Amino acid sequence: MNDWTERYKKKILTAERAIKQIKRGSRIFLGTGCGVPYHLVQELAKSAARMADNEIVHLLTLGDTPSADPEFQNQFRHNSFFISENMRDAVSEGRADYTPIMLSDIPYLFKRGRMAIDVALIQVSPPDRHGYCSLGISVDITKSAAENADMIIAQVNENMPFTHGDTFINVRDIDYLVPYTEPIFEFHADEPNETIQLIGSYVARLIENESTLELGIGALPQAVCTSLLETGVNDLGIHTEMFSDSLIDLIESGVVTCKKKTLHPGKVIASFVMGTKKLYDYIDNNPLFEFHPSEYVNDPYIIAQNNKMVAINSALEVDLTGQVCADSIGHKFYSGIGGQVDFIRGAKRSPKGKAIICMQSTAMDGTVSRIVPRLSEGAGVVTTRGDVDIVVTEYGLASLHGKTIRERVLSLIAIAHPKFRNELLEAAKKMKYVFEDQVPFKSKGTYFASEYETSEVFKGPDGRPIRVHFRLIRPDDADRIKELFYDLSEESIFFRFLTPLKSLRRQTLQDFYDVDQDRDISIVAVIKPDDESETERIIGAARYLLDRSTNEAEFALLVQDDYQNRGIGTFMLNHLMRIARSKGVETFVAYVHPRNYPMIKFLHKRGNIIESRLSMADDEYIFKIKL
Repeated sequence: MNDWTERYKKKILTAERAIKQIKRGSRIFLGTGCGVPYHLVQELAKSAARMADNEIVHLLTLGDTPSADPEFQNQFRHNSFFISENMRDAVSEGRADYTPIMLSDIPYLFKRGRMAIDVALIQVSPPDRHGYCSLGISVDITKSAAENADMIIAQVNENMPFTHGDTFINVRDIDYLVPYTEPIFEFHADEPNETIQLIGSYVARLIENESTLELGIGALPQAVCTSLLETGVNDLGIHTEMFSDSLIDLIESGVVTCKKKTLHPGKVIASFVMGTKKLYDYIDNNPLFEFHPSEYVNDPYIIAQNNKMVAINSALEVDLTGQVCADSIGHKFYSGIGGQVDFIRGAKRSPKGKAIICMQSTAMDGTVSRIVPRLSEGAGVVTTRGDVDIVVTEYGLASLHGKTIRERVLSLIAIAHPKFRNELLEAAKKMKYVFEDQVPFKSKGTYFASEYETSEVFKGPDGRPIRVHFRLIRPDDADRIKELFYDLSEESIFFRFLTPLKSLRRQTLQDFYDVDQDRDISIVAVIKPDDESETERIIGAARYLLDRSTNEAEFALLVQDDYQNRGIGTFMLNHLMRIARSKGVETFVAYVHPRNYPMIKFLHKRGNIIESRLSMADDEYIFKIKL
């Protein structure tokens, strides 16, 4: 109401007079992110001469924070739960503190008195006719800090959006009101580069219809949102500690509806936002959005109640066992734990949930690998190897949850930058993480090339339709290939290997995936045993090896017995031929045992045979097929 200043004039002070109410030695809480009360922050710095030993605690701050300047280190000492760019120098130089803690736990520090708050400096909307102000874009830990502070000083800003949910604080609980209207700080995320856009596309491929997402800020969430607009996924929901402008397009396009959420259906749930005025105007008095404190939004138990919860977070470094460092670069603290562990643990306990860690494969202009044999000295583990689920770089994704160290190593090296792969492999061999005779990585590109991926529905062994996915083979498929081998009949083994093998030697196993994609291609046919399973099962494999001198490629097919005569082998060969043609290969060559009548019949039915003859030793047929 326009007359609110009249109604509450006894509580109204100028910023200068309000700051004078703060005693020396007080612990001062500062509102979060774009919700920082900048007018009060500036006045706090102006009052430095009368301050001494004041601790300023906060989640993260943006923009100019003069109280963190070296000249004020005797008056103020910042204590940050998440180190933003304007705090890094102060923390690294020892002029400010960093408290590592999960975001969901911070409010309990205030409530239980382990970090008692003397004064809370917050920013709110003007009060409504009932005397309620909204914390607007910054509820997070701000609400808890205000509720547990001995004194609340609130900057009342006409530009603060009025948001719904558990965002309200009554004027009767505020000690001093400082009316001051200024633009809400805007955060402009960097535009995604080509690498980040590629990572975003891999993440988008993991998101199913009716999933609920945790997003975040920066170029990566923007890349994920852009990719989601292109995948055709629908009825997504949002449960996230924060979001930015990139969410608007998903809502406006109908990709995000929140209708299918199992918790808070029809609502976007968050605790704070950082974005532009466009976003602030969009959420203002918009009932689609509900804001709640961090102890609720980030509670893993609450998060897990969202079916198909997908948590998307970032990392600075990941070691070969899956340990994730996300808050420091060596000894230097860089950011914070934030909500990463909260959402990873919540998502993993969600029905069909996924927890995704994203990062570029290299740092420092490509000179350093972010996937490392061991974390840098001093680097902290934010997400443990027991919690980690999926890691994504621009070279693909590694699914680590429940995997052995050997499987993790091969999966992570496969998504490392190609120039570091064999260096990482040698380090893994020295640490006995993999076999000493593990073959080097030949591929110079990605094992997740979308142009080689496709899927088709076939009739399964029980007569019901099954969807079979076809993709490039990867080094971490070794155990799945071994399972395929032991599922084969003796006849299938003999016809494929032309010898009655009883076991699969490791070298033979490695031959399956030891390919150079510039010349040779090896693909697999995979299924998931049921809708709830996250584990792929290989039911077929096909490959060709190119002889550059003749431009002819020898090919071979293998389909598990229960899935033979269902069109899977035909589809796999056709797919292999399409790939070969795109690479300029002219002829396929097959060597078939004379008693392998099904394969001989299969090849004759295909047509395009330009040569069919028995070898000189009469122990195999040679077929040549024109592509």
